[in-house]
Amino acid sequence: MNDPAPSFDRRGSLRKGVYLLPNLFTTGSLFAGFYGIIATMHGNFVIAAWFILVSSIFDGLDGKVARLTGTTSRFGVEYDSLADLVAFGVAPGLLMYAWALKPFGKLGWLAAFLYVVCGALRLARFNVQVDTVESKRFLGLPIPAAAGMVATSVLLFYHLGGTGTIRKVSVLLLIYVLALLMVSNVRYYSFKDPGLVKRQPFGFLVLSIFLIIVVVAEPQIMLFALISAYVLSGPFGYLVTLPPFRRNRRSKTDP
Repeated sequence: MNDPAPSFDRRGSLRKGVYLLPNLFTTGSLFAGFYGIIATMHGNFVIAAWFILVSSIFDGLDGKVARLTGTTSRFGVEYDSLADLVAFGVAPGLLMYAWALKPFGKLGWLAAFLYVVCGALRLARFNVQVDTVESKRFLGLPIPAAAGMVATSVLLFYHLGGTGTIRKVSVLLLIYVLALLMVSNVRYYSFKDPGLVKRQPFGFLVLSIFLIIVVVAEPQIMLFALISAYVLSGPFGYLVTLPPFRRNRRSKTDP
């Protein structure tokens, strides 16, 4: 998920070769996203949604593998961004257009295009700010999370018994909201806190196992709920930092 190392040897040359393992994971992410596009073209919206989620798994692994093996490179970062644009920008945009936005005519395809272009801007901004922004927070909704919101919305619709396509203004509004959140200054937790991999209380392990069991039991519902909570966490965190909320909190703590 846009997870490169903080610095690179910019004088390096491709003549020295490229690192195979992390770029294979990136290729897996790109392949899954591309197959999602193919599935959308054939009207297999559920398969397309699952492949977008599979792509996010590969995307989450490539940066971590690169850091663990000491194989980060500028080539890998650029390749990862291009793969992300296809897998989490174009593929979800086409999926939502074919599944829900086509009946809205111009408003529909403009919403799909806005989603794609905002995803591209989000990736470009991340790449130029990677050395200056806080590592524990993303500036704007990460594009894999936006794509996950799209994919799980489709999966939930069919899991609850929906058939064919859907025509609801709420879906149109969702795409516009996701697009704007990606280019906003709303901050999201990055899950790159080193403390997460250190020793944790035993209860955390039990809670994690329980959460995995619940997700496996009802993946469509739980994945939608988890990603929705993450998408909403940014605006909620922003609201509680506004002056009225800060004043209320201070007044409650003051003697």
